[in-house]
Amino acid sequence: MMPGHDSLNTLLNSSIGGNELWRYGLLLLIILLTLVVSRIVRYIIERSAARLEQRRDMQLMRLFLQCLARPTSVVIFAAGIYFARLSLNFSLGEGEAGFSQAAYEMWGQVSRAILALAVAYFIYRLVDIIEYYLRIWVDRSDSSLGDMLLPVIRKSLRIFIVIVAALFIADNVLGQDVKTILAAAGVGGLAIALAAQETISNFFGSITIFADRPFQVGERIRVGGFDGPVESVGFRSTRIRTLEGHQVSVPNSKIANEMLENIGRRPYIRRLANISITYDTPAAKVERAVQIVKDILAGVEAINQDPDLVPRVYFSEFQDYYLNILILYWFKPPDYWSFQEANEKINLAIMRAFEAEGIEFAFPTQTLYLKKELER
Repeated sequence: MMPGHDSLNTLLNSSIGGNELWRYGLLLLIILLTLVVSRIVRYIIERSAARLEQRRDMQLMRLFLQCLARPTSVVIFAAGIYFARLSLNFSLGEGEAGFSQAAYEMWGQVSRAILALAVAYFIYRLVDIIEYYLRIWVDRSDSSLGDMLLPVIRKSLRIFIVIVAALFIADNVLGQDVKTILAAAGVGGLAIALAAQETISNFFGSITIFADRPFQVGERIRVGGFDGPVESVGFRSTRIRTLEGHQVSVPNSKIANEMLENIGRRPYIRRLANISITYDTPAAKVERAVQIVKDILAGVEAINQDPDLVPRVYFSEFQDYYLNILILYWFKPPDYWSFQEANEKINLAIMRAFEAEGIEFAFPTQTLYLKKELER
């Protein structure tokens, strides 16, 4: 036998910390098999959920399988970690060549913590099912309040689940004293509150928004120099899609404390316009111009729906270089683009009628009168 051969066998058969090399190989193999099995199971569950997507009567099962897929793979991995410790030698005590009983217990705690995280993750994903049915209820209701509350309810449930799961794992799995943790959190709460004054004010601003309901999701508002429809309302900020296409997050405290203009709730759109005609227009034609505008406005149904808001047309002022005709009307329903189309038709009708009557529009001009000198 070659020199050193015995020493090589001794190394291969010896313990690394009291465990032979083959035990570590078995440990690695178990972990790899666990990962493979978890991926296969997750793939099967996700495929089963995908097959149910087109079946309206199986949506609850589909959502349940989607929530179950990833947590199940984590559960399988936790089980593999738990049983993989059996491949190692934990029988030796402290100071000997094996792992101690403390290490054995710690390994078990880690695997149980992963299992508890998997269960918490499954419950966390179940919020999607609650959100699905809440969304159906919101879509059936006429109020848009549900569109604002739904994201808040979803976030609140998930934060609650995370906190409860963390306390449960700390108390029942890791063996930590939850009372001590909560006491420490209470002591540090004051410092956190002082450091997070802006966040707290935004949170109470969101409560004010939900209680007062100055706007709803989808309505166009103008606040803090931003103008656009509301996309979502959260604990900290409200997201607005500006008319330029940008998304802006406005702190809720600012919305609660500033003047807010809800353009989406206007019952009509008012137009105030001025038509200028030349100073040499005879009085009869001025009267005719006013009547022409009145007749044109009388033929537009969208501005004659409310008897208290009839169109107003007046020869209002003598200006520097023109005679002014004031036009005032209210357009319903308050759709901006329909309003602009109606304005275009009215403007063209006025131009054609004035052209036919020989009434000229005024533009800035100056006339200079020179006094003839009697003597040079």
